[in-house]
Amino acid sequence: MKYDLVVIGAGIQGAGVAQAAAAAGYTVLVLEQSSPAAGTSSKSSKLIHGGLRYLESCQFGLVRESLRERAILLRLAPDLVKLQSLHIPVYKNAKRSPCTIRAGLSLYSLLSGFDSNAMFRSLPKSQWGNLDDLKQDDLEAVFRYSEAQTDDAALTRAVLHSAMELGADCEIPGHFVKAHINSQSCLVEFESEYGFKTVSCRVLVNCAGPWVSDVISGIEPDMYLPKVDLVQGSHLILPPLLRNYFYLEAPQDKRAVFALPWQGKLMIGTTEKMHYGAPEKAQCSIEERDYLLGVLQYYFPQLSIDMNHVDSFAGLRVLPRSDKSAFSRTREVLFEVDNEARPRFISVMGGKLTTYRATALMALAKVKASLPTKERIADTSQIPLSPVDWH
Repeated sequence: MKYDLVVIGAGIQGAGVAQAAAAAGYTVLVLEQSSPAAGTSSKSSKLIHGGLRYLESCQFGLVRESLRERAILLRLAPDLVKLQSLHIPVYKNAKRSPCTIRAGLSLYSLLSGFDSNAMFRSLPKSQWGNLDDLKQDDLEAVFRYSEAQTDDAALTRAVLHSAMELGADCEIPGHFVKAHINSQSCLVEFESEYGFKTVSCRVLVNCAGPWVSDVISGIEPDMYLPKVDLVQGSHLILPPLLRNYFYLEAPQDKRAVFALPWQGKLMIGTTEKMHYGAPEKAQCSIEERDYLLGVLQYYFPQLSIDMNHVDSFAGLRVLPRSDKSAFSRTREVLFEVDNEARPRFISVMGGKLTTYRATALMALAKVKASLPTKERIADTSQIPLSPVDWH
């Protein structure tokens, strides 16, 4: 069987590339070794957001793109992506003053094109008492603004289902074994539930997330291994201790931490910890658990937390290798192609849940020279997304 593209990985980036490619009229096969969104794409903070904190590192283009994509997803997937009001409490001696937060939120609104969903306001002091026993000592201001929340795994399944409705094929389970690439095509070998299979394609797309280097090591001839780090982000799931949504400054290191109601529970995260070893071994450490509980108890000292009812999950981000802290590294997606003039292999690394659609279009643009001219079937900015049952 010959395809225009074979996509390895059915996380949100792989599902997005498959949808964009099928919408553009290309023939597509997706290989997923376990299930859609089995890795990082089911272990995020569950937010479709502009990335307010990225303004601190001057990633203005990423924030603008994220806000644009958030607006598109609110329109396309109203059953999957819903606006929530987040609260940012600002205390005396915090790293970010009320003036800094106000300036950041104003810039956020500006980058959205003054979208009504990116407006904010300062909450009057008379309403501070309604915020789940939030600590009042030294509290100087509370800002309220909107972000969108989603079930990340359900969104990934919806995008993959959309790709299949547009004609994409899927092999699940489909475990990538190896590939041989030449100037004409790629021969891809994988293991399905029916044994080993080989297909050919014009372009092989590596969307394996934390397993991206494992895929590259199975390519002949040898491919360049990009210098990336796996950075673990852990979240805790607790009983429904809070009714409101909060964006908090961790007192320990001044990082941003979310405390959000989630499916009848409270979710708090995330952390940033270097991960070494197999991606599937990622799990929340005791240190990460204590860090997140410390944030929660600092802001809500009256909460009683039963440690017998604290669950956790951990996901891995693929970030460019750097001496900088993970918190300050770029969240721009990384692309690596084997040949700029006539690419046969591209790795799509990192990126954000929110911007998966834009990432997919950029990936296709980078390999366009190796693809035939096809008649477009659909525009991904116009395709509705709905929850789907996946068996």
